[in-house]
Amino acid sequence: METTPTLDQFPLKTYEKLRYADTDRQGHVNNAVFATMLETGRVEALYNPEKALASEGCSFVIVNLTLDFLAEISWPGRVEIGTRVAKIGRSSVTFEQGLFQEGRCVATGKTVIVQMNGETKKSQPLNEDAAAFLEGLM
Repeated sequence: METTPTLDQFPLKTYEKLRYADTDRQGHVNNAVFATMLETGRVEALYNPEKALASEGCSFVIVNLTLDFLAEISWPGRVEIGTRVAKIGRSSVTFEQGLFQEGRCVATGKTVIVQMNGETKKSQPLNEDAAAFLEGLM
C-alpha cells in the first residue's frame, strides 16, 4: 500500500479486543500479535462457516507475508482490522490489510495465500465460486 489507508477503504472489517497478555515488557502490544490480528481478518474471508472457499481436500497456506509497523498499539482497547483483496491468481489470492486503533492506522500487511491440495501438496486452482466471492472483496 503506497499511502496510509483508512478503515473505510476495506470491504471486510472485524476487530480484536486487546488482552493484557498481548503486551511486552514495555507495556506495548507485542509485535508478534500484529500478525495474529491480520490472521483474524483473513479468517473472516477464507473460513466463513456458511460458505467454505477451499475446494474439497484443499486448504489455504501462506506463501508470503509482509507487515509494516506504523505505530505502537497500547493496551487496553481494541484494534479494528480491515481486509481487502488486491489480486486473484489461478490458485492464489493476495490480501491487503490494515490495523487501526482509535481510528489511526498502526500497521499494514500484505499476504499471499495459495490453495493447496492436501494429498498432492501442490497448488490447486480456485473454484469459480471462491473466485467470485473474493472478487467481491476487491
